[in-house]
Amino acid sequence: MGTTDWNWHDLRSSSLLVEDAAILALDKPSGISVMGERHDTDIVELAQESGEQLYPVHRIDKATSGVILFAKDLSRHGGLTRQFNKRTVDKAYLVVTETVGLPEEGTIELPLSAGRKGRIRIAAQREAIRADRTESTQEGGGAQKEHGRWWVADEDLLDTRRYPSTTLFRRVYEGARHSLLVVRPVTGRRHQIRVHLAWIGHPVLGDPLFDKAAAQTGARTYLHSWRLGFDADWLDGERLALQAAPAAEFFDPLAGELSPEEARALLADVRVP
Repeated sequence: MGTTDWNWHDLRSSSLLVEDAAILALDKPSGISVMGERHDTDIVELAQESGEQLYPVHRIDKATSGVILFAKDLSRHGGLTRQFNKRTVDKAYLVVTETVGLPEEGTIELPLSAGRKGRIRIAAQREAIRADRTESTQEGGGAQKEHGRWWVADEDLLDTRRYPSTTLFRRVYEGARHSLLVVRPVTGRRHQIRVHLAWIGHPVLGDPLFDKAAAQTGARTYLHSWRLGFDADWLDGERLALQAAPAAEFFDPLAGELSPEEARALLADVRVP
């Protein structure tokens, strides 16, 4: 869908996950920004033009699909954003990578910085990134799992402003060319998942930050905001757990190896890292 084709009524009705007096949560399609993109249509602007004021509680990138949360009243906005700032929100994303070869689970501890023209990068040279792989026994004494860790020694960090950043992942499926991951950003930096995976050699499939062809064609990016959990003080502190199941086309890169139904069955049983 082109940027001039978005219609708020249709977008709202087709992607609504949860709504009450305090919040509105959507399953955002890939290809539309949440807010504030120059020369581009965004959700907040679309809603405003239709007479509805929304206050984004967090951001997901234009290229990312899935759960996005808005406050409908400014008095609710601060309490929700504080949960994100304090990292008490449960976040999980789904990723289809361009590659295979990742361990069953991993920890990426690579600080981010801003490079030329504000482009987000790792705060070190690529060759300084260190990778360790270890075997760990599952809880209950089950089979061992291979765990990967990517990090940079202090002496190899660039002399620039740095933002400590940690991403955890669990591999759900590995095909001939692509892998399906569940990813949890412990910190919530801009472009964190996309930059972390790309810099360890396993970029998100179709990511326009690192794939010039994808940037030119506008093809979808295989990054999906899957789950979001937070406290709702207007509901006596009840913990809300939102989930947006990815559309069947999200699993297209695995066609012939794993059907959408099989992928959803695997995800139903997977534990978020």
